[in-house]
Amino acid sequence: MRGLPPAGPGETHSLRTFLAALQARDELAVVETALDPAGFEISACLSALDGGPALVFTGTGASGIPVVGNVLAGLDRIAFGLGVGRDALTARIAAAIAAPLAPVVVENPPVQQTVLPPDLGLLPIPRFFEHETGPYVTAGCIVAEDRVTGDRNLSYARLKPLGPDRALIGIAPNHHLAVMARAAAARGERLPIAITLGNHPVVLMAGALYLALGQDELAVAGALQGAPIAAARCTTSGLIVPAHAEIVIEGEIDTAQSVEEGPVSEYHGMYERYGAGWVVEVKAITRRADAMLQVVEPGYHVEHVLLGGVSIAAGLQSHLKAFIPAVAGVAVGMGGCGRLAAVVSLSADHRPGDARKAILGALAAVNLVKQVTVVDDDIDPWDDAAVQWAVTTRMRAERDIVMVPGLRTDRSEPMKLGGTITKLGFDATRRDEDRDDWTRALPPADAYARVAPIVDAIRRGARTI
Repeated sequence: MRGLPPAGPGETHSLRTFLAALQARDELAVVETALDPAGFEISACLSALDGGPALVFTGTGASGIPVVGNVLAGLDRIAFGLGVGRDALTARIAAAIAAPLAPVVVENPPVQQTVLPPDLGLLPIPRFFEHETGPYVTAGCIVAEDRVTGDRNLSYARLKPLGPDRALIGIAPNHHLAVMARAAAARGERLPIAITLGNHPVVLMAGALYLALGQDELAVAGALQGAPIAAARCTTSGLIVPAHAEIVIEGEIDTAQSVEEGPVSEYHGMYERYGAGWVVEVKAITRRADAMLQVVEPGYHVEHVLLGGVSIAAGLQSHLKAFIPAVAGVAVGMGGCGRLAAVVSLSADHRPGDARKAILGALAAVNLVKQVTVVDDDIDPWDDAAVQWAVTTRMRAERDIVMVPGLRTDRSEPMKLGGTITKLGFDATRRDEDRDDWTRALPPADAYARVAPIVDAIRRGARTI
């Protein structure tokens, strides 16, 4: 298939190695038709095929740089990218958080094969939504480091070009990147940053994690990979970035300059108006010789929602399991926009009160989470229909609903009032006193085993067995 540049010798973990793996699974499509990135057409394709194959757009105009999107558009795809099954996904991330591997700087990194002038107009950055006021860089994993403490951060923030070497950066005030920028400003400095584009799933997922300030997401990415991330030192600062990224935009955040953003899409699928954002001054752009520009379709689309949701779920699972050993899994899925609603499953040996403890613990741990449902471990917490079934068949409303008014939330909460929201919990776990018999009506397990080859063949597309 045309349109997919090859990986370099010995290259094992990069966007292009992952795309090749998706191609082998028939989960990638190349769009060679000429599309105008500024005309919303790339966005329309990504939106219409939301949750479908990864898409490589090669007809993107004079830049000659393909645009890649929908890379992690599904829970199973994310699990595949991290080399685990869906059931082990959050536990895999939690384990990596607990055992990080520091990155290692290498010579002659692929991401610095070509050096461009500091001109964002050289990149085919798409426009996404009708009422936004310009194009956006949406898949940038941004590296920053506090010069005094040495703390390194990898996170996401949207970037809207304002001209060749200037852009607006949208950062929530409580995010660590904003904390670092304010600390630099207090010292009379600008904060150097590096926006890395076109990364392997281990980096993409690590960048979305909600960790403590000082925990290094690049080191967590190394643990997810099973070996330290190969890193490159930036050309205009001492920052280190993934050596196998596709493109790096080097710049500085200037908190003394601000620009009104206008309406911008959010994960819940509507627009928000956050007011003024800071300015980034671009100092250099480096890229692979045959680079691709990765994008994430923003708003309420699968990749955008689950990048945050899976990462929040992993952090919550690690947090809750520390004081509730019976926690078996956590999900923050599409039904809760990947931010607002969590589901916690408890093993059969959970103790009385563990469900309510999990509800309160999750609500306290993440400002954005405003609804927590607790289920037994026979329920897949990522399966919205199964969770709703548990709520309707195992919960007594008068006993099992927890309501906590006036809790702090985030600026992106669609129903906030004065920075707070009433938060809810649902205990949908079985209780012996509610029914004499909780047995599910199903065929016996050995019958499932006998017909498994037939079922697998039909799922693979066979129609005569």
